[in-house]
Amino acid sequence: MTTMKQGLQAIVVVVILVFVLGAFLAEVGAVADESEQVIKITAKRYEYNPSTITVRKGTPIVLEFTSLDRLHGFNCPGLGIRTDIPPGKITQLRFVPQKTGVFPFHCDTFCGSGHEGMTGMIVVTE
Repeated sequence: MTTMKQGLQAIVVVVILVFVLGAFLAEVGAVADESEQVIKITAKRYEYNPSTITVRKGTPIVLEFTSLDRLHGFNCPGLGIRTDIPPGKITQLRFVPQKTGVFPFHCDTFCGSGHEGMTGMIVVTE
């Protein structure tokens, strides 16, 4: 019976260690998310707000989009990022800028006669 008790105790210890390790890793994950810079952007016919976004090279960025009226698109070819922005939900786009400069973006989903003016820029600094 002693061997069975020792085996049971060992299992309990392993379960507790797994639980503690899981809690620790969850905390580490939460800290990593806090290092991201979150930028909230609204899209509506025919504008983004803000239309100029300044970020630092190497910093994890989360662009958090909300469409106030209809489906829009976000396309920044110079940084290789793109997403659809459907109305009624928040759309997140994560990236880490690897080069400095000014990178124009635009709506690539036709939204009416002012569509071509729905533009902005991401400025990446050192």
